[in-house]
Amino acid sequence: MTGLRLELERYLSMRQGLGYRYLDQARRLRDFVSFMEARKATTITMKLALAWATLPPCTHVSSAKRLHDVRRFARHVAGINPKTEIPPSGIFPQWKRPKPYIYSDGEIDALLAAALALPPMEALRRWTYHHLFGLIAVTGMRLSEAIGLQRSDVDLKEGVLTVRRTKFGKSRLLPLHPATCAALRSYAERRDRHLGSRCGPHFFVAERGGRLLKAYVHRVFWRLSREIRLRRPGDRTGPRVHDFRHRFAIQTLVGWYRQGTDVEKKLPALSTYLGHTCMRSTYWYLSACPELLQEAARRLDQRWGVKP
Repeated sequence: MTGLRLELERYLSMRQGLGYRYLDQARRLRDFVSFMEARKATTITMKLALAWATLPPCTHVSSAKRLHDVRRFARHVAGINPKTEIPPSGIFPQWKRPKPYIYSDGEIDALLAAALALPPMEALRRWTYHHLFGLIAVTGMRLSEAIGLQRSDVDLKEGVLTVRRTKFGKSRLLPLHPATCAALRSYAERRDRHLGSRCGPHFFVAERGGRLLKAYVHRVFWRLSREIRLRRPGDRTGPRVHDFRHRFAIQTLVGWYRQGTDVEKKLPALSTYLGHTCMRSTYWYLSACPELLQEAARRLDQRWGVKP
């Protein structure tokens, strides 16, 4: 193991010890160290960092994000190797949070119906995706949280999900509506009949009982969204699985506004439910949807006696 790779493992251990999952960053930084080793380089320089960051990406990861990872790692290494060059910020345009797509009820119904039509008809696959996407839509869970659920995390008698050590190492309990419990119970019974002793520890499983892979779930979602014309063939952008989570948050906020609820007092509860590490992440939704802005404006008009 080279000195740089050893320092990387120490760095990753430190970050993960602080509660960060740091999985994607770890993969990218290991790729960066392999890039350095292939060039027999032992010191991080601006030239090498930029050369790696601007390599043709095999995923959607931007050069700005790659260089951001290297910058943080370089700061760590600079305390050991003073010759280390720390790339400055601002070289590439900063990543902007994508505008959420807010699904209509009809679009969600169409997507879930398309999932039930997935071939082959006798397989478990169509039921798995129907219930997986349905659960994310009604709970606002992250995809990684939903596919990471263990069977023991799903208490359908009490109607509670246990989401364990997800983003930022946080765990939380999510109450379920009785209709959601009934749907999940139906899936669990079908899953167990289909797989028998082959069923693994995860609640949502692949056809042979193993864990669902995030990349494959995305591919299935893209196929379904094209079938119901949420995306056009060949589109690289469009509605995402993560937008189910945005819809849940925004629908909750809109509902509170319409009920006359004190949204400021309720936001901490929504933040906790969504597993946000800080309130700033939840406040973002207040400016992310025109409908929310209209509700806020209506409340201000009522407060100051402005007639519509």
